[in-house]
Formats: sequence, C-alpha cells, structure tokens
Amino acid sequence: MRLSILVPIYNEVENIPLLCPALLEVLNRSPHEFEIILVNDGSTDGSSEALDVAAASDSRVRVIHLRRNFGQTAALMAAIDHATGDVLIPMDGDLQNDPEDIPRLLAKLDEGYDVVSGWRKNRKDKAVTRRLPSIVANWLISKLSGVALHDYGCTLKAYRRSILENVRLYGEMHRFVPIYAAWEGAEIAELEVNHHPRRLGVSKYGLGRVTKVMLDLVLIRFMHTAFDRPMHFFGKIGLASIGLAGLTGLWAVWLKMLHQVSFISTPLPMFTMFLMLSGILFVLLGLMAELQMRVYYESQSKRHYSVKKMSNVALEHSEIVRVN
Repeated sequence: MRLSILVPIYNEVENIPLLCPALLEVLNRSPHEFEIILVNDGSTDGSSEALDVAAASDSRVRVIHLRRNFGQTAALMAAIDHATGDVLIPMDGDLQNDPEDIPRLLAKLDEGYDVVSGWRKNRKDKAVTRRLPSIVANWLISKLSGVALHDYGCTLKAYRRSILENVRLYGEMHRFVPIYAAWEGAEIAELEVNHHPRRLGVSKYGLGRVTKVMLDLVLIRFMHTAFDRPMHFFGKIGLASIGLAGLTGLWAVWLKMLHQVSFISTPLPMFTMFLMLSGILFVLLGLMAELQMRVYYESQSKRHYSVKKMSNVALEHSEIVRVN
C-alpha cells in the first residue's frame, strides 16, 4: 500500500522545518511506501523557500506552488489531483495535528472502513472563537446531512483513493468529504486523535468562516436531495405557491361576495398574483435545472449511481457502469 500525506500550507514558515522531519520520522517506521505532498497556497512569508528546501532534502517530499492564495479547499484539491497513493491522508501544516496518529488511522482503515475521520476530543483551541462555533456547526451538519460525526473540521482523516477519485471540491467543502463518501455507500469510522496547541505562527481560522461553511452546507444538502431531480425540488415549491395563491384568491372572493369587502381594500388580490407568478417561476426554474442536469450527465457520460463491486460481468459492460 502506498500512502499520500496531503498538507495545504499558507504562511507557515516557522512550522515547515519542524513538520517535515516529524512526518518522515513516523512514516519511515511504516512498512508502506509514501509521499508527502505540500501545497503552497500563495504564501507570502517565506514558506515557498522553506518548502523548496524540504523538497531538496528528500525526494519523497513533493511541493506544489499555487500562483496565489486560492484557499484551503483548492489547495487540498491540488494535492489530491497530484497524489499517487492508495490511501490519502490530509492534515494541517501548523503542527496541531499529530503525525503519530497516522499509523492509528491506517490500523482503523484496515478494519474494513473506507474513511476514518479524526476527532479532536480534547481540542486545544480558544473556547469562544473556535471550539463553541465548532460544536454548534458539527451538530448542525450532522443533523442536516444524516452523517453523524463529532468533528467535521478536523483535517486529519484517512481516505481510500477510490472514495476521492471523482470528488471535486469548491468553497469550504473539504470538510464535507465524509458526507460525499457516505452518500456513495462508504463505511465511515471516527477515531479520537491528538491535538496540540499552536506554538508558532498565526491561526488562519476565525468566526468569518462560519457563514461560508453554513452556505456550503445548504449547497451540499441541495445536491444530495435534488441534484439529479431538480424538478421535484423546485416543482414542489412552485405547486405549493400556486396552491396558496388559489386559497388567497378564494378568500378575497369570499370576502367580496359575503361581506362586500372590495378587492382593493385588502392586499389579498396582490398577494394572490405574487404567489401565482412565484409558483410559475419556480416551475420554470425546475424545468431549466432539469435540462441542465441532463446536459451535465449526458455530456460527460456520467451515471446516477455508483457500483461497489461486480461478479461475472463482461468487460465491455463493466466499462459502461464504471464508478463515477
């Protein structure tokens, strides 16, 4: 088995000379081949030079320099695209994740799981700005996604390569990869991991990231429930709006016929028209989204399903129903 350790780096010049030796010390004890992929996400503090020094000292340390700061998710996606391992293990570059947990993640993976997610049970971060928002976010994500994890924000995880081969990450979606995996039928385990306080450098996380995560969560929820059937999603809203328009219209007529209340003396006729037009627009939006969805799948020969394994299936057929 070959391992790929994936580390996004942004302004961690003090930590890089400590990170690489710590990783190599652990990985050199492993029976597996490995590579360490460090992605410089547009650092401006001298991290670029420190990364080049690390790469020159060991050929198994590989460095990718991005042209500017694209964000942690994009940096992780770059690492995934260039990884060659059978197991991919992302982690932070600030030394708060412990390299000694890597063998423990692999041991748990060997029990038959596809994803092992780290859980920083004793997290060494500020309570108000980091830990409390994280607790709330993890609870909300677990409820909305149906995938119960204690710590979605922990970067340290282990994935079998097949789980990530067709994943495309945007925004802040790197933390939601276990959700993608679960929707594809992956077996997911959670493992308590060590977490160290930051000793060097400055944290890049803050409360401003919470809103981005919540918006990405809304998108994830929509993609899970309606991505391949958008007409059902928008159509239900449209029909509900049209139905409500009919009720308000009948109410206005009832007031007019039985109580001699003029149409112009109540907002009901205007509200009826607003609901009717909104309903029609939602139905049309569903039709447009349905057409776009079909173009997306058919232009790329994608399927609406994924295959776990097959038995006694001819080669030509197995190529048609390959995992997407």
